[in-house]
Amino acid sequence: MRFEVSDSAIDLMAARMTVADDSSGALVVFEGWVRDHNDGRAVQRLEYEVYKPLAEKEGARILDEARTRFLVPNAVCIHREGLLEVGDIAVIVCVSSPHRAAAFDACRYIIDQTKSRLPIWKKEHYVSGTSEWVNCQHCASAAHVQGEAHRESDHDR
Repeated sequence: MRFEVSDSAIDLMAARMTVADDSSGALVVFEGWVRDHNDGRAVQRLEYEVYKPLAEKEGARILDEARTRFLVPNAVCIHREGLLEVGDIAVIVCVSSPHRAAAFDACRYIIDQTKSRLPIWKKEHYVSGTSEWVNCQHCASAAHVQGEAHRESDHDR
């Protein structure tokens, strides 16, 4: 079980191999790609900002929850940060399990929880030359937590 934030391209085969297990009969993989449009606007690229310490801690918690809830032995989730071009993999979830139903359920749980709970912000850069932050329903609460973490680490020095 591993959650990771990466600033380089995701290696699909390496991610799959991290969950390979002779006792598993199923592998479910979700790949989230950068697409060329959103809400009727042509997208040129995306930019992800991540508060890594909190994202990695909460991401590991999500994987642990999936393991306990769905009884899956192996899962990995890798999310990109930085600038990504159309067609790049932004996030991958791989789950192996003895049976397919648990692998499908755990994979859906991991990606849904990752998108709703982690401090990851997405900025869309449009072909028109404009850009804006999108899908930030949890940004305010995550920014608040991030600010507290910065204050605590500054206080500890």
